[in-house]
Amino acid sequence: MYKLPEYKILLKLNKPKKKLKKKNIFFKNKVFHSLILTLFLSCFFGFLAGALSGAYFYVEIKKYISDKGIEKPLEQIIKKETIIEKITEKEYIPQTTQEEKIISVVEKYSPAVVNIVITKDMPIIEEYYFSPFNDDLFQIPQYREKGMEKKEIGGGSGFIVSADGMILTNKHVVLDETADYMILTNNGEKYTAEILGKDPLQDIALLKIDGKKIFNEQGEIITEQFPFVKLGDSSSLKIGQSVVAIGNALGQFKNTVSLGVVSGLGRTITASNDAGFVETLENVIQTDAAINKGNSGGPLLNLMGEVIGMNTAMAQGLAENIGFAISINKAKKDIEQIKTLGKIVYPFLGIHYVVVSKEIQEQYELPVDYGVLIISKDANTSAIFPESAAEKIGLKDMDIILEFDDKKITLENSLAKIIMEYNPNDRVKLKILEFCDLESAGEEEYKEKFVWVALDERE
Repeated sequence: MYKLPEYKILLKLNKPKKKLKKKNIFFKNKVFHSLILTLFLSCFFGFLAGALSGAYFYVEIKKYISDKGIEKPLEQIIKKETIIEKITEKEYIPQTTQEEKIISVVEKYSPAVVNIVITKDMPIIEEYYFSPFNDDLFQIPQYREKGMEKKEIGGGSGFIVSADGMILTNKHVVLDETADYMILTNNGEKYTAEILGKDPLQDIALLKIDGKKIFNEQGEIITEQFPFVKLGDSSSLKIGQSVVAIGNALGQFKNTVSLGVVSGLGRTITASNDAGFVETLENVIQTDAAINKGNSGGPLLNLMGEVIGMNTAMAQGLAENIGFAISINKAKKDIEQIKTLGKIVYPFLGIHYVVVSKEIQEQYELPVDYGVLIISKDANTSAIFPESAAEKIGLKDMDIILEFDDKKITLENSLAKIIMEYNPNDRVKLKILEFCDLESAGEEEYKEKFVWVALDERE
């Protein structure tokens, strides 16, 4: 163990000791005594003031409680108020105006977003073993049907657009005519859906659920009303505008929310589903808000809480966050037709055609590089539909339609896109290059003319 060194006191005997003078201890500690006295007086008067004010306010609070008829003890009220104050401090407060708007949109319109469950009667397959040699050594597996059972085969999203239960979704979600469709609402209620109509040219379908019979406050039996979204105007969208997508991601994560921007407008895409159904969609919205399988049919909203699109497709492969939505203005037309006509109809001219491009112009030696060339799909099919509007005005194979109601037809402004702006029975003017035989027209193969036509109706 370590030891500390010893210290010795050396006394010097050759010097006499000095006499110590006695000092007055009271005056030496005068400052110290003053501090002690001040502290004591402060504590005394502070305690006295606190006791008097506490007694006064206790009487006043007790009187207030008595006047209000509150029966709970004062201690419980103070404790409760303290708890409420602590809880209020823990509530999250949005840090920015944009964040506040996003939260508001989600809270307000999520109840109108529904999950569509697809079920179908499927055969029960039983496995058994067969021995061709009637022994247990060599067994061949065989399969056979053993009755039917209803199975869930898919799902998607949708959103309620009216209080009476009209639902907007994608056509490819409800494509199977033999399947049944069940709607799960945000509060867990289940409803059987009826298909009201499917758009023949757009990936749009409308369903209907009936509200339950409930009693109101007056005791009357009324039909349940559903929460529904507000439809916006997709024609005023801007690239870079913030959007919120809501849907049932992967068919199992209910009301998943993703945030992004409008990253492109006026896109044309060719989309397909797992069943091999392929459809070309024009003038769709591109967004980087995450859209996953199961989000199909869900709403795309702006920060004002207005639906400006319906989520319909996503780019796969090497793409990241490239999704597409159908403009809500297209769906508005279908909703209105279902309400007024009970079906979805389109204006119909009645022709088979190809869009004229530089390549088509060179291939057929055409005098123009825009418009549409009326041409049959094959040798056995006519380019003009029988008894159609096109047949009534004398359109024929190899004619070129240049303008539709004074709108020039181009690759960017296609005939299909233009005609979508009209309704059946609308009367429009066509600018046409009529194809003529060389024998009847001399040196001119095409001649320009204008014709008026009333559009047909097509479901």
